[in-house]
Amino acid sequence: MTESNTNQNKQFSFRKKVWIAVSITSLMVVFLFLFQILFSVLLLILAGALIALYFYGVAGIFERKFHCSSRTAIILSVIINLLLLAGTVWFIGARIQAQTSELAQTLPSTIEQVKEQIGSTALGSQLLQQFNASGDSTKTLSIVKRFFSSSFGILSDLYIVALIAIFFIVSPKVYTDGMVKLLPVKAKEKGADIIHKIGDILKKWLKAQLFGMLFIGVLTAIGLVIIGIPMVLPLSIIAGLLNVIPNFGPLIALVPGVLIGLLQGTTTAIIIACMYTFIQIIQTAVSQPLLQKKMINISPALVIIGQVAFGLLAGFWGVLLATPLIAILIILIQELYINEQ
Repeated sequence: MTESNTNQNKQFSFRKKVWIAVSITSLMVVFLFLFQILFSVLLLILAGALIALYFYGVAGIFERKFHCSSRTAIILSVIINLLLLAGTVWFIGARIQAQTSELAQTLPSTIEQVKEQIGSTALGSQLLQQFNASGDSTKTLSIVKRFFSSSFGILSDLYIVALIAIFFIVSPKVYTDGMVKLLPVKAKEKGADIIHKIGDILKKWLKAQLFGMLFIGVLTAIGLVIIGIPMVLPLSIIAGLLNVIPNFGPLIALVPGVLIGLLQGTTTAIIIACMYTFIQIIQTAVSQPLLQKKMINISPALVIIGQVAFGLLAGFWGVLLATPLIAILIILIQELYINEQ
């Protein structure tokens, strides 16, 4: 009788352990799923906050120069930026659209020509056959799609980001004060100070990115004009915009320029590749160190790790916003852990 009860207890204990293990695993899966969704939403909020910070940064310049009120300055900031955007579209929008359409039509045929040139040699043909047979092309494409996917579709994401930015521009204090109110009484002052420091570092990051985009875009346009490459505007704009993505952006921007160069010959393509590389070297050696002195000096290895991790977790937005996310994490660790020791 005693042995029978012992066996039943053992069986019950084993079943209980199994159910506990299954429950914990299920909860972890649900938590990770919810975390991935919430993380994507948080990235959209961060993107909206960055846009709002840009307008408030411009408004700060108006406040200092013209000694106007904060409300007047932010209104001027929004109006002037919208007028600049409308003026750019009005004066060079048609040219950009025409050259972009030409670029979109040219690239597919150029890619096929490159494949034919590679396949014309024995070694190139063997490499292409091996690449297609191994399924690496499909795997690479799926990884790229995952890496640069968006949360709810690109148009939906942009719409959400625009709405968040508008709300933050109209009444930022409502949200910052609301976050502080959620904290315990003893932590309110510390929390307000951390929010202020995060805002400052994000403004500095934005300044660095805008300067870098302008620097790369202008130098790329000058280089392409000297070489005599068509479609200068879209190629230089692509190079400037993709500079906001460290490490991966310049490599992506290099591809269409080199492909267009191949239409004029292999030598031209090599010259373009060298030009893009030289511009990146100038930025890395000259402009980037000057900009990093005015903001947190983040290790390049840390940025790459963050881009890969956040990219796999949240797609395009994770890659794009990896650097400001790492800057925010550094401030939180410094204020909540290192400075408290």
